[in-house]
Amino acid sequence: MIELFDVQAAAARIAGKVIRTPSVQSHTVSRATGATVTLKLDCLQATGAFKERGAANRLALLTEAERRAGVVAMSAGNHAQAVARHASLLGIKATIVMPRFTPSTKVTRTASWGAEVVLFGETLAETAAHAVELSARDGLVYIHPYDDDAVIAGQGTMALELLEDAPDLDVLVIPIGGGGLLAGCATVARALRPNMEIIGVEVENYTAMAQRLAGQPVVVGGPTIAEGIAVRDVGERPLEIIRQKVDDILIVPERTVEDAIALLVEGAKVVAEGAGAIGVGALLAFPEKFKGKRVGTTVCGGNIDSRILSTVLVRALLRDGRLLRLHMDIPDRPGVLADIAGHIGRTGGNIIEVSHQRLFASESVQAAELEVMVEARDSNHAADITKALETAYVVRRL
Repeated sequence: MIELFDVQAAAARIAGKVIRTPSVQSHTVSRATGATVTLKLDCLQATGAFKERGAANRLALLTEAERRAGVVAMSAGNHAQAVARHASLLGIKATIVMPRFTPSTKVTRTASWGAEVVLFGETLAETAAHAVELSARDGLVYIHPYDDDAVIAGQGTMALELLEDAPDLDVLVIPIGGGGLLAGCATVARALRPNMEIIGVEVENYTAMAQRLAGQPVVVGGPTIAEGIAVRDVGERPLEIIRQKVDDILIVPERTVEDAIALLVEGAKVVAEGAGAIGVGALLAFPEKFKGKRVGTTVCGGNIDSRILSTVLVRALLRDGRLLRLHMDIPDRPGVLADIAGHIGRTGGNIIEVSHQRLFASESVQAAELEVMVEARDSNHAADITKALETAYVVRRL
């Protein structure tokens, strides 16, 4: 089991090879959660995620013979890019095995660091098994994404920096995938601040760590926006550290992760992927647990697909009432659309999109269906727009 001095040694080893990212107190997140929240912005690393810390430390410890042989890693994203980048900086040949479903942008980014990318497997388990096979067949050093002491120590450097910047924190909230980040950060926090509360966070469809800690069989699966922490098998090394040093594991609903992404983008001006935003998601999901406390959490990754990000933001606007989808059955006669636009305009709404169907949607040839998307200032303004239209039309809010 690693100790504080292992993390401190890792910090010295990777200094200058990874970015010492800022720790920023976010007034927006603090107001939304009732806590005083400090964000550790590891989404600003060169590859967009904290994984560089562990990869840099592990690769720095390779022997000359191991460097000549090369390394192999398995990942669907952030670990892949981290190993590829730091292997490139050290002149080490890297083979990265990625699942066949990996988005092309992540494959391209990984290859851009000079790694050989092998697409194999329909699941992460199949991909990992193939990486182990390549390691044995070709004599490559397998760089595990989390079940490795050097990787865990490297990830722990994030907490070392955070506690230097914000030494008065009451609570540390860290995402859990395989457990390497939480294990490393818990090692640091428990040594430097023995009374600090340390909390791990998982997304609702992937609660492998909570199940292992409870002695239950692991059952996970389903779609999630937090794919970076959607693991079936947690690390055995991290598991033992977490069992001894972590106070609690919180499970965050999928929708709350989306809310956290939107809050970070709009309020903190920080782009986060689902796994990177879930720490903030825990503060939103359990405000009573953190109210009045000084909380440190990490935005540990920012590699979110642009299309997914745009969808998340639009869904947030709809939930907040700042975008209205209104459906109306209207008489098919001249001037009706202008009248509806007038009602919306007089209440200060902004029409974004209109869908007008007169041929097939309505039961009568004298009627038509109208769906209109309207931008509002907030939920109260949205209610005012809807009421104004209801004075003349039957309105259904979608």
